[in-house]
Parts: sequence; structure tokens; C-alpha cells
Amino acid sequence: MVTTLDDAKRTAIATKLADMKAIQNLIISNEQRLISACDDSEISGRLQEMLNDDQKNLGILETAIVQYGVQSEPSDIVSRMLDKIEEMMSGSELSMYEKVFQHELLKHQQVMTGLLIHKAAQQVGADVEAAIGPLNTVNFENRAHQEQLKGVLESLGVRELTGQEADQGLWARVQDAVAAMSGVAGSVLTQSSDKSDMNIQDIIRMDHQKVRTLFMQIEQSNDPQKIQEYFGQLYKDLSVHAEAEEQVVYPAVRPFYGEEDTQELYDEQAQMKTLLEQIKSSDPSSSQFKDTVQQLKDIVLDHVRQEENTMFAAIRNNCSSEQSEKMATDFKAAKDRLQKEMAAS
Repeated sequence: MVTTLDDAKRTAIATKLADMKAIQNLIISNEQRLISACDDSEISGRLQEMLNDDQKNLGILETAIVQYGVQSEPSDIVSRMLDKIEEMMSGSELSMYEKVFQHELLKHQQVMTGLLIHKAAQQVGADVEAAIGPLNTVNFENRAHQEQLKGVLESLGVRELTGQEADQGLWARVQDAVAAMSGVAGSVLTQSSDKSDMNIQDIIRMDHQKVRTLFMQIEQSNDPQKIQEYFGQLYKDLSVHAEAEEQVVYPAVRPFYGEEDTQELYDEQAQMKTLLEQIKSSDPSSSQFKDTVQQLKDIVLDHVRQEENTMFAAIRNNCSSEQSEKMATDFKAAKDRLQKEMAAS
């Protein structure tokens, strides 16, 4: 029996993540247009702050999608909707108030989609929750932006209807709402660094933690269907992680990590790939399935210990922060490409 790698629930979440990325790109484009068209320095300043957040949050979304490990395209209905909004926002038919109103609706959709993904993740598996954890920052900041946009809308609306300025106490109410949400969010809202600034050790460690979670889920389940689902994700994650390391990380560390130690990493991953294919062609309900998964786990965790205990130290001692961050960017790009190739095949 060949284990099916695709799971409908995980694919559906991947489509929602792709929807979020497409919406985020339009949000950024909208804010750039609105700033250029706005002659109110206070409103344009607030829009610029949102744009800075949203450009950072696009990086966080891209990282979460790669860590999630299942690639998808946006849904047709969302793509058509975004095309229509793009047309309206780039035209002259809508007033400034109406354009900001459409923008606030996009922010609302982004918030609700992010929350939906989190709720779905709780039902699908701990590995999914771990992978999309960074979306907390995106969700809370989008919700804070909604409150600020309410203030922008009231100010613009009163000005367009009466030619006069709205009660300036409005901004204080908006700021109070944002501060209250910041308190609820706690440290989540303080995570302001773009995930592209993470170093290669951070990114690889995130992969390792997700793999540990998948092994745990396989061990704890007695449902062949769930075991098959978890192994399908494990197969994808380990295959892509290993190939990306062999393309990006190992060639970069070989000069200072040493020929023998680097070759050991290649050899361990070759063993891992052989076992992955063996498990993929076996029956998840058989008694041998979990035994072979345990063999795979032993090899993988030994490999993880070597990377985290010695390879990471070698990187810290021999690479600048910029070099380590560049390696992380290249590693994520390789994973993204490999995931798309796997999905296409």
C-alpha cells in the first residue's frame, strides 16, 4: 500500500494561506496608492505605519507558508474578487472615503481568514499549529489596523459630507482600542522583526521542532487514517528539508565544518530518504509501520543532535549575522521551490 501524501484538510488550509498572501499583496499595493493620494499628513502618516507593518507581515506570511509545508494557489473566487478590488482602487470612480472603506473590508477579511486558519489548525494537528504560530503577529496587527481605519473613515467621511473636520476626540478612542488589544495580545504585538531576519539556525530549528511533533503524533495515534496523514506530512517536510540543506547549507558549511563531519550529514540523510520510501510503500495499519517509523526517528533525531550541537556552533563561530541570515533566506527559497515542485508532481 502506497501512503497518500495529500490530505484534504491540510490542502484546504494551504489554500487559505495562499488567499492570505494574495490579499496581503493587495493590501500593500492599496496602502501605497492611498498614501500617494492623501493630502492629510496625519492620515498619510498612519497609513505609512500600516504599510511598514504590512510589508513586514508579508515576510511573516511567506515564512509560515514555507514552514507549513503544503503549497497551494489562491482560490478562484478570491482571485476574482482581488482583481475587481484592484480595478476599483486604481480607478477614479471611488472617492478617498470609499477606497479606504474597501481597504478596511480587506483588513477584516484578512483577520477572519487568519483566525479561521488557527481554529482549523487546532482540529488538524499540533504540527500545523506550530508551523503557523507566527501568524499570531499578523492577525493581531491587522485587527489593530482595523481600529485605526475606523478613525480614518470617520474623518474622511465627515470631511467629504460637510467640508468640516470630525471631532478630534475620535483618534483618542481609536488609540484606546488599539492599546486595549495590545494588552490582550501581550508580547505577540511586540514581535516586530521580519522573519527574513532570522538566521539559518533559527529556521532549521523550527523545522526540527515540527518534525519532532509529527513523530509524536504518529506514536500517539492508533487511527491508520491519521497515521497516514501525519506520515504524509512528515515525508514532505523531511524530503524538502533534506534537499534544501544539501543544496544550500552543507556546501556553505563544508569549508569550516570539515569534510568528514559534513559527509556524515549527507550519509545520514541518505539513510533517512531510503527509510522514507520504504515507509511510504507500506500499510499504516500494519505492525511493522510504526517499527520502521521508530527507526527513522532514531536516525533523524541523531542527525538533529549533530546539527544543533556542532554544526550550529560552527556556523556561529565562522559566519557573520548577515551571512547566516542570507543562508536562511536562500534555504527558505529552496524549500519554497521544492515544495512547489512536489505539489506539481
